[in-house]
Amino acid sequence: MRSISILGATGSVGDSTLKLLRQHRDAWRVEALTAQCSATKLAQLAREFDARIAVVGDESCLPELREALAGTGIEAAGGRAALIEAARRPVDITLAAIVGCAGLAPVMAAIEQGGTIALANKEALVSAGEVMMQAVERHGATLLPVDSEHNAIFQSLAGSDIADVRMITLTASGGPLRLLSAEELQRVTPDQAVAHPNWDMGAKISVDSATMFNKGLELIEAYHLFPVGLDRIRILVHPQSVIHSMVEYRDHSTIAQLGPSDMIVPIASCLAWPRRMEAPCEPLDLAAIGELSFFAPDEERFPATRLARAACEEGGATPAVLNAANEIAVAAFLAGQIPFTRIAALVEDVLERSNRPQALASLEDVLTVDSSARRQAQAILENA
Repeated sequence: MRSISILGATGSVGDSTLKLLRQHRDAWRVEALTAQCSATKLAQLAREFDARIAVVGDESCLPELREALAGTGIEAAGGRAALIEAARRPVDITLAAIVGCAGLAPVMAAIEQGGTIALANKEALVSAGEVMMQAVERHGATLLPVDSEHNAIFQSLAGSDIADVRMITLTASGGPLRLLSAEELQRVTPDQAVAHPNWDMGAKISVDSATMFNKGLELIEAYHLFPVGLDRIRILVHPQSVIHSMVEYRDHSTIAQLGPSDMIVPIASCLAWPRRMEAPCEPLDLAAIGELSFFAPDEERFPATRLARAACEEGGATPAVLNAANEIAVAAFLAGQIPFTRIAALVEDVLERSNRPQALASLEDVLTVDSSARRQAQAILENA
């Protein structure tokens, strides 16, 4: 029996992970489950999987969690420090799926234990890539990518020498707004932006997919995970979301990972690594799909990938600024505060105005930059 902690158990990645665990109950022991709040749902899951501890990031939700777990013997805790302590618990694998920079400190805590981390929190590598990868090396930790694209690259590299890689291609669905004109994009509603044609995801990541910021963030992630150089990582729009990414080698052979548009597949790859496990999802039916198509990204209508590549090239604190500004911009759009096209414009505005250090030495440095960029983005919104 292997042990697991799930950081972000009530989100879409957490739901998919627990669906897998239900299929393999005899193989897993659940140590910790966490959520931002969702106390009732978290308590139900903790009871179902007999977790040792359940933690809410929002400490105001702790009384509700304690009441829901009364008499079970399951420990209940709340607050940032409790999240970090839960992440430090020794387990065989930690599934890190807390959304946004709130997941940075827990991910780092898991890394510092030298364990295996299945990483679904892309902001961790975007904002703190250099700091985090240094910590992975220093503590002998193992990072397994959960994002479908990075997991596809990881699988396509299996058994190969990364020095033989000529090009890594990240595929992008293009999201639900790919065919809209620049004028139509100005009138997009939050409901339109979150209606992804292929994937069932949370609101924030769905908007990121619609703006292509999701792919820009993944570009920065790939730069840290697969050290081939930024010039050897490209993005290709692939609306069917069947080829999740591919690796071309110097002999011009290309290895791609194909699969259904279901996060259960990359999660199963991480949980079973280096082996395989049964996954409860529909198999890929290429005959039913019929055809696969590919397009170059349009960085005029969707400038997010251009901004992300430039941020990655600059390095230092710039990716952290980009990520923080995007989180504020997406929240403002979902709240009806700004139009869809203002998301990328606000991020670019923050990047142009911010004074940022050229290097980050610690997680505290990253969080300081993140906080400053958020304040600047908010100030720009308030003065618009």
